Amino acid sequence: MAHEDVKIHPAVDNGVKHDEKPNFSGGTLTCNCATDKVEVKISAQTAHNHICGCTQCWKPEGADFSQVAVVDRNAVEVTAHPEKLKVVNEDATILRHACKECGTHMYGRIEKDHPFHGLDFVHTELSDETGWSAPQFAAFVSSAIEGGVSPDRMGDVRARLNELGLPPYDALSPALMDAIATFTAKKKGVLPA
Repeated sequence: MAHEDVKIHPAVDNGVKHDEKPNFSGGTLTCNCATDKVEVKISAQTAHNHICGCTQCWKPEGADFSQVAVVDRNAVEVTAHPEKLKVVNEDATILRHACKECGTHMYGRIEKDHPFHGLDFVHTELSDETGWSAPQFAAFVSSAIEGGVSPDRMGDVRARLNELGLPPYDALSPALMDAIATFTAKKKGVLPA
């Protein structure tokens, strides 16, 4: 691969792992604290796993992109040290619950009327279990510039994402953009609810 020196995220830099398991029932996410880790149990498989260049998603140190997926909010349960969690930005659409000590985002929840209400955003890289859904695309790629990536590097970044089989979008994937448009059309009465 011609752009393998372009770093995106540690979970995909050496290639996207496709180790999804049929009937996978989830696992436990842990924060990056040395002791008294926040634990969040996810009791279902994730969907729409992707690499994200926005400036709101949590990224491991040194990464230009995050890796994030969604799961039904009913499959998310904080099982250890909930007292260490705080919402990073109360005004954001996605209320990202992060560990107050290490800063790791454990899950993001939407509480307002939104196409993705009912889904929580999670970082499966925080789990030791294998079997999670693999990243499928890259979203908000241009936004990585706002996070400090030089505009001169973006051609190489997009080329690397394509090499990894992660089509780069400057919004969400077409299926997710269709879901947003469908939600909006139903609210406006253009489509039946």
